[in-house]
Parts: sequence; structure tokens; C-alpha cells
Amino acid sequence: MKKLAPRTRKVRILATLGPASSSEEMIRKLFLAGADAFRLNMSHGAHEGHAANVEIIRGLEREFGRPTTILADLQGPKLRIGTFSSGPVMLEAGAAFRLDRDPTPGDVTRVALLHPEIFAAARAGTRLLLDDGKLVLRVQSVSDDAIDTLVEIGGPLSERKGVNVPDVVLPMAALTDKDRRDLAFAVEAGCDWIALSFVQRPEDLSEARRLMGGYGQLLAKIEKPAAVTRLDEILEMADAVMVARGDLGVELPPHTVPPLQKQIVESARRLGKPVVVATQMLESMIKAPTPTRAEVSDVATAVYDGADAVMLSAETAAGDWPEQAVAMMDAIAHSVEHDPGYLARLHFTKTMPDPTTADALAEASQSITTTVSAKAIVCFTSSGSTVRRIARERPSAPILALTPRSSTARRMGLMWGVHPVRTRDIGSFEEMIGKAKRMALRHGFAEAGDKIIVLAGVPFGTPGSTNVLHVATIRGDELKGHSEG
Repeated sequence: MKKLAPRTRKVRILATLGPASSSEEMIRKLFLAGADAFRLNMSHGAHEGHAANVEIIRGLEREFGRPTTILADLQGPKLRIGTFSSGPVMLEAGAAFRLDRDPTPGDVTRVALLHPEIFAAARAGTRLLLDDGKLVLRVQSVSDDAIDTLVEIGGPLSERKGVNVPDVVLPMAALTDKDRRDLAFAVEAGCDWIALSFVQRPEDLSEARRLMGGYGQLLAKIEKPAAVTRLDEILEMADAVMVARGDLGVELPPHTVPPLQKQIVESARRLGKPVVVATQMLESMIKAPTPTRAEVSDVATAVYDGADAVMLSAETAAGDWPEQAVAMMDAIAHSVEHDPGYLARLHFTKTMPDPTTADALAEASQSITTTVSAKAIVCFTSSGSTVRRIARERPSAPILALTPRSSTARRMGLMWGVHPVRTRDIGSFEEMIGKAKRMALRHGFAEAGDKIIVLAGVPFGTPGSTNVLHVATIRGDELKGHSEG
């Protein structure tokens, strides 16, 4: 097993795989450049290609002994117009335009819209956005067979462009038949997280949760205005959330997205749910080897806000500089986290513990770390729930999560400041302290004379029983033999 230096960066990097990064050589480069987790975009590619990528990632995991997270991102419903008889049309502002159920090719006056859910939800005054919001239609009237609109913002329109309906909740499920097949594949392939698109309400998560059958964890993508209005309820139902800024920016005025991003990050942190900030973070690096200063500032803002992870989309999936994009994101995060004011900014968000022993110890670990200058917080965990609570407090020391379960170790790749390690379970207090010291030494988080904080549950190996916090000092004679598990 090859030894890697510990990653001192606390924010995690989620890299999307695609045509530019679906070789063993490139996935290895992304991994070594700093990718903590990999996203499989189920909107593109066949199951065979995704399965091959999973095998490559698991091979790297075995080679370097570092648990690595895989997230399968479901496509969700895609609402699209039909075709045109003579190629693209030009819609002029102020013109009438009809969307109807007639599947025949359209023209400058009409086009097919074969989505009954839109007919059911649209009302006079509803906005319809076409082609990622480039064109805006205002509904004038709705009948069983047609939606008559007025073009507010015109432009060229080609066939099968997407339709967004930001002003209403559409009466449709978040999962399509394709999503159900993709979800079944993701579970079978051993993906650690499932990302659900088109979430409008907390109930949308129920079917995905049922189909997962207790396997993996569920991330809700916040990309619809309706989801923002029910954010706390969705957070309660999900294991994590993603700020899908690209889609939010289509359905909402662009200037409203930055404060929404901060609101979502803050709400997720208060509940101790991992939060990923995604889309267009280093967009110019799809074609250029360096980002714009505005993009660097954008990534830095997400890190300062305390996001658990930042995501690269087309930059690594289809760009010309995938390895450099990961390295740049890694460099930005390191720069922010070395800012002397970084931790103080993180703690602008107050996180109130629940009245449980585990929450009380998690909160205490953060303040004790500061008081005694502990170099690491070592947490023995079965399910990962205590580690998530500790991460919510954003401690100054790294969190070394020791678990006997591969599934638990892999899921923690989206948690701020967490370094998961799969190791054998413990059976006594003395063994707990000894192993905590050895693992902190072996993984480069502490040296002789350093203090570490150890959390575990008694009886050992019982999920949800965290009730022990111990401060240990590593002695010089303990440097010998720390390579033993």
C-alpha cells in the first residue's frame, strides 16, 4: 500500500467524471491533485462506463488505503419543447406564441409541449423560461390543449430546448423511470451517495429513500425556487444538500443567488448536514489553464462560508484542464484556510447542540481543542453520526474518524475536516487510547508531546452510544511500533 501525505485541507473537493476524465490515468491524476470524492453524472454516459469508473476509484482506494467517496447524481425530469419544421425560429418580443399538445413540428407561432404537468400547473401570469432562461414567455391563458403566451424576452429558439417553470410547484415526481434504473445501478455498483434532482418538496425524497433500501446516503439538490421555500423541511429529510447554483440562476434573478447560497449553507450547518456548493465555480478552466479572479473569489467565498465541499462540473468532466482545475481549487482552499481570520468567520454561524450526550461531547471537543491546542480529534464511529456532529462545530483540529465499516468511511468524504480511516474495532478503554495515538501518529496528524482528543462510545461498537471524551498526550516512546494496526 502506497503512503500519501495527510490532506490538511478541511473543505472537500468533489470532481465530476466525464469524457475528459474517464481513464485510469486521469482519475489517478485528479485523486492525487486533491479530489476527495467523485461524481458520476447519470445524465450522460452508459452504466458500463460508470461501472468502469467505480472500479478505477476502488482500485485507487485499495492502492493508497484512503476511503474515497462516489456520488451518483440522478438526472431528474427533463421538460423540453418539441421540434420545428424548418430549423430554429426567431421569437420577437411582444409576439404571441402557443405551446400545445400537437406533436407535429412547430413554427414561429407554435411548438409542441408534451408535458401535462405544465398544463396542470400553469396559470395566467406564469412565466415559462426556455433554453436555460434565454427566452421568457408570459402565460396569457391555459386550456386543455394549449398554453397561449406572450414573448417577453425573445431570441432564437431551436428544437428540444428545456423549459423551466419557476413560479409554481409542478405536480410531478422527482424520479423518472430512467432515474429508478440509474438508482438501482448506483446501489448495485456501491456508490456511497445518491443525489436527487428536481426536488420541490420534502415528500420528493421519500421514494428515493425507499428504493435505496437503507443503502448509502441521500443528497437533495436545491435547484428549484419551491425547494428554497421549504428548505428546513427538506434538510430534515435529506442526509446532505447541494446548492445547484446554475439551475437556481436560471429560475431566479442572478443577483438573488449569492444570498440564497449563504442561507442554504448556514441552514445546513445549523442542522449538521453536509452542504456542497456546485456549478460554474471555475467555469473558464473548461478551456483555459487558469481561472478568472472572480472565479477564485467565488470559490473562496464558499470556503469562508463553511461549505463542506465544493464541486467541479464540466471543468473536470469535459474540460481541457481537469487536473489543473482540481489543483487550483485545492490551492484556493488552502489559501483561505490559512487566513488567520478563517475560523473566526466560520463561527459567525451559531450551531446549537441537541440535548444529547453525543452532541454535548461534540460541542465540547471543539472548545477543548482550542484550550489545550490539541492536534487532532480522534473519533471511533460505527455509523458516522458523531463525526458529523463534530464536523458541524468546525473545530480547529482535523477530525480523524476511525471505523470498522468501509461504507461508513466512504460516506465521510463530503464532511468538512474529516479524514476517514477503516480500521479494526476496539474492545477496551486501553485499546481505544492506544489505537487513537497510533493512528494519529501513522497518518501524520500528531507527534511526540502533542495532545489529541479521543471520542468513543461504551459499550464499544454500539452505534449511537458516544459517551466518552478523553484528552491524551502522545509520549516519545509511543513513536515506536505505531505502524501496527
